[in-house]
Amino acid sequence: MVGAGLEYGFAPNWSVAFEYDHMFMDRQNVNFVATTFTQTDSIKQDVDLFTARLNYKFGGPLIAKY
Repeated sequence: MVGAGLEYGFAPNWSVAFEYDHMFMDRQNVNFVATTFTQTDSIKQDVDLFTARLNYKFGGPLIAKY
């Protein structure tokens, strides 16, 4: 997996983020068997994932008060 992203705070408790990930999947051999023939296919699939999110941070830092 390889990815990159960025996050931008546009207000005191708000931010927006964007992320891209590329997932490398292994090659898989699949056997198809029917009554009269057999076939093997090699399947490879990579995945590109794009994510956008809006974040809100509740409250402030957690500090013990005595």
